[in-house]
Amino acid sequence: MKFHPYPVPVAFPESYYTESQNLLDTALASVPGYNTWRKDDPDPFQNIDLRFAAMPILTKEDLRAHFPKGFLYPGNDLEAGLASKNIEFVKTSGTSGEQVTNIWHQKWWNNSEVASWKLNSNAFAIATGSPREAILASPLSVGFKSDHGDLPLEKRLLDRFLFLNDLADPLAWTDTFMDRMIDEINIFRPVRLEANPSLLSKLCRYIAKKHRSVFQPSLIVITYELMSRLHLKHIRAVFNSPVVSSYGTTETGYVFMECEAGKFHQNIDFCRVDFQPLKKEHGGPLIGRILVTVFQNPWTALIRFDVGDLVRIDENQLCSCGRKHGLILSSIEGRTMNLTFTTAGFAITQRMADEVISSIDDLEEYKFVQTGTKTYDLFVVCKTTSFANISQQAQTSLKKLYGQDATITVTQIDAVAPEVSGKYRIISSELEIGEETLFENIQHQKSIQ
Repeated sequence: MKFHPYPVPVAFPESYYTESQNLLDTALASVPGYNTWRKDDPDPFQNIDLRFAAMPILTKEDLRAHFPKGFLYPGNDLEAGLASKNIEFVKTSGTSGEQVTNIWHQKWWNNSEVASWKLNSNAFAIATGSPREAILASPLSVGFKSDHGDLPLEKRLLDRFLFLNDLADPLAWTDTFMDRMIDEINIFRPVRLEANPSLLSKLCRYIAKKHRSVFQPSLIVITYELMSRLHLKHIRAVFNSPVVSSYGTTETGYVFMECEAGKFHQNIDFCRVDFQPLKKEHGGPLIGRILVTVFQNPWTALIRFDVGDLVRIDENQLCSCGRKHGLILSSIEGRTMNLTFTTAGFAITQRMADEVISSIDDLEEYKFVQTGTKTYDLFVVCKTTSFANISQQAQTSLKKLYGQDATITVTQIDAVAPEVSGKYRIISSELEIGEETLFENIQHQKSIQ
């Protein structure tokens, strides 16, 4: 009996299955956090994909409950590793329900990043040496934080990296502060610009408004958030650099990289990806959540970790870039927690909703919230004074997506505020929908003889 973990055939090298089996065997035998998982293993000589599918899902709650030693590989001395600075404790950003403290191993992270560059020709072309990199992100995620935005450039340099933003609240950005960031990009001349798309969009709107010139890096790497089409529009108005989205998490390293053809390829040397599809009425079987198993981290064993994101599997598993091994995605669909629902109760992913809202003319920013089964609030920042036109477009477009019986309330605001994490959550729902309502049980997927 052969088990198929995806709705379409996916090609992997034999080493991928060997790594999967070795990691699972080691974790079940000797990593304390998986003691209760042993009973779920159908047979150590069974098909490895079937064995993985039989395992529970690892959650952030599990990581918190077993921290710090629950997922350590045998033979690792936590105290010695901390004392030697080979590892450190790093807390992720987010609300209390999202935050996790992780054991951070910088060398593993760096190696995972380097491996991901091979999946995009533009990234690979500049991957040698130590290219200068500017980072535009919330200091709550990375970099140096100042409540007053007065850290000089030399205080925000770390090796080859320049952290452009030291203000936790982007609403506090002044014209002077944004001019400083533009000037520093022009002085530093980064080969790569890594950016939170919301923050880069804000800076690009200012650059366009003030007709400033800005240095063009060889590559712009989008991370920290799912990029809106509206963000990309603003970035494209200022930068002609290639723009690529990199997908990963603090816990799992670099998982997918967008190639030059626009599809996302799995970083197979550093992770295994299992898939749990949404039910058919919600977009399955091609849309579902990914469960990531980490390869090559010598300190911790993470198996089938729910990163909290939905993806769309490419139906043909073909890409014009020529890369063949590993899962190929046509898109990252956004956080599971950011699903909204039609008036008939069908799921709408963040990407699907964003495509509709971003097509509205003259928008600068927006925030969309589902407040009830048939009620939705859209808050908009207008580029011009044509709020009446924006409101009418929004009503028409969103009712086509969510249902003609939807009540859409459109409100004009001055700016969209970030979450406490420093990141933006521009699409969300106040409805509480259980996982059992959304997802197929992967253990009940059809096995093919």
